[in-house]
Amino acid sequence: MRKVKYVILGAGTSGLTALSAIKKETEDFVLIEGGAFGTTCARVGCMPSKALIHSANLIHQVSKGAEFGLQNVAQVDIDSEAVLRRVRQLRDRFTGGIQSGTTDLLSESQLIKGFAEFTGPNQVAVNGETVEFERIIIATGSRPVVPAPWKALGSKLLTSDEIFELETLPKRVAVIGLGIIGLEIGQALARLGVEVTGFEMQETIGGLSEPTVTAEAIALISQEFPVYLGAAAELKNTDQGVLVTLDKSEGKVEVEVDVVLGSLGRRPNLDRLNLAAAGVKLDERGMPSFNVNTLQIENKPIFIAGDVNGYRPILHEAGYEGKMAVMNAMSYPTVTAYQRKTPLGVAFCDPEIGFFGRAYRDLDKEAAEVVSFNIHRNNGRAIVMGEDHGVISLYADKVTKRLIGGEMVLPHAEHFTHLLAWAVENEMTVIELVKMPFYHPVLEEAIQSAIQMLFKALYPVESKCFDAELTVMQ
Repeated sequence: MRKVKYVILGAGTSGLTALSAIKKETEDFVLIEGGAFGTTCARVGCMPSKALIHSANLIHQVSKGAEFGLQNVAQVDIDSEAVLRRVRQLRDRFTGGIQSGTTDLLSESQLIKGFAEFTGPNQVAVNGETVEFERIIIATGSRPVVPAPWKALGSKLLTSDEIFELETLPKRVAVIGLGIIGLEIGQALARLGVEVTGFEMQETIGGLSEPTVTAEAIALISQEFPVYLGAAAELKNTDQGVLVTLDKSEGKVEVEVDVVLGSLGRRPNLDRLNLAAAGVKLDERGMPSFNVNTLQIENKPIFIAGDVNGYRPILHEAGYEGKMAVMNAMSYPTVTAYQRKTPLGVAFCDPEIGFFGRAYRDLDKEAAEVVSFNIHRNNGRAIVMGEDHGVISLYADKVTKRLIGGEMVLPHAEHFTHLLAWAVENEMTVIELVKMPFYHPVLEEAIQSAIQMLFKALYPVESKCFDAELTVMQ
């Protein structure tokens, strides 16, 4: 039996973040990884999807070139094999760097390749070997959700784990699930010439919940491929492909496709760990109880970070949670509760979707002021760019007058979402935001207009003069 101070389960973003801190303290640890190296983001998530999206958007921009004076844009050919080859080359570049960086940090005895499971409160077994630990960090990531009946589709079913391995694109694709991943990949495929049909069980797309922004996003995306919402799709194998059927009150929808892209979210990789052997109680979903501010499971020397805990399964949160988990693992039995950062999310569709701070679905509608600004209302920069579409919705607390959240669908929303998330993180009031400088002509003026709408709603008297925007010199 091997005895170590620390065990790290998983060599993804959280696990590698924890590893870098532990190595500065001691060599008394092991890292156990049963899957592929390179992090979910670099292998099958953020990075290959952005490579695909960038090619698709560039091709789409060229197709609109006649408006800007380009000639013969209709004659542009799409080499989808070259697009996919570039995606894999970039993917391999990202994952290769991460893998070599990981293995270079470790001695042969510190890296165990295999799937571990708990065999006791302070023990895991892997490849027939038992490892006893003092503290452990679970960072085993997640995998795509695939309903059991769908597995009968065989090679006609793809998830984000397989889509980037294709060497050629299919002619017809049904995207089932229009959250961020399904929306991004679905639109990219449509712009690369694939006949895409989107299906979503909810009445929204891209993680949105504010009605005005949701309606605008659905309207804009529906211009590029058909979108069916509000009912579960049924899948059936056919000789030609897969028949997708949707029963709605307004009638039945039937679409035959070559392949289905399943995008129903991701499930934590906990089922192989046998946490019960560690004395951990699991809920009906198979999840342990843990503190989101310490990442400690119950009162045990077990910490859970990244996608595997399902709290905020996104890379920047995984990195932050890796830091939280390792700091508490190293100080155990003393643990510290850390403040969580302002929630922040982006869908890299076109136009982009962004949301930050408190979600509309979670607002106390009586206590919050909500405004929506439509970018059609004369944003000069958007007009000359041919991108004068989209909606920004902002929320403020009526008592504190602080900005507390928002959603948007508009060009380049990734940048505006960050700026406004920083404002929430710094607990800025709407008056403080009104005083911020805005250049002309820039897309940020749309944010300025939304902030001014919020200001007028919260300060009806002050908004009738310029005093609130002007700052008296001290």
